[in-house]
Amino acid sequence: MTKAATDLNLIRHVESDVEQPLFLGIPEDNEVSDERKIEKIRYHFGCIMKTLGLDLDDDSLKDTPLRVARMYVNEIFSGLDPRNYPAISVFDNAYGYDGMLIEKDIAFYSTCEHHFVPIIGRAHVAYIPGNKVIGLSKINRLVRYFARRPQVQERLTVEIANGLKSALQIDDVAVHIEADHLCVSSRGVQDTASSTCTSYFGGKFRDAGVRSEFLSKVRKG
Repeated sequence: MTKAATDLNLIRHVESDVEQPLFLGIPEDNEVSDERKIEKIRYHFGCIMKTLGLDLDDDSLKDTPLRVARMYVNEIFSGLDPRNYPAISVFDNAYGYDGMLIEKDIAFYSTCEHHFVPIIGRAHVAYIPGNKVIGLSKINRLVRYFARRPQVQERLTVEIANGLKSALQIDDVAVHIEADHLCVSSRGVQDTASSTCTSYFGGKFRDAGVRSEFLSKVRKG
């Protein structure tokens, strides 16, 4: 990726955030290589395991700090790195399609920023095209990019909507998310039956009829 492309992704990354508590204020910290991040996390996670009384000389545990560090940097928190912002392909709306387009049941995994345990959910994303349409897989990639960071569901919902609006230069966007939070089911109140729903409606989706059509379609089945 060229420097210009990286800079553009950084701009998109910051503009799409909704009070995302990213540590962007110290430039030298952003210049730390992935390898250095992995090494630092490996060391500190090893300290946590030792504090809990685990034996890091055990064959099953000795490589766990490194595995966790690689997972954090390369996988579940990769959405913190603006270089991973998906390349968004948009095309001329040559057919003049002006109906609702819905990409539903987009599975995602995120992480609760309060307790660092999983959020497991599905996102339903829709827009009404203007002059441009977007490659369908890019919607999935956008959802997963913003999910791969410490999150709260409300912010994730708005970030996805803002990312799609920015790509298409329209306001007619809707996002509905249904998710299970392990901070609720596996600790604290330990409620395994409840789930959390959040929605964003922009432009034409603020009309009650359009909004109702969208929600009825994503809830079928």
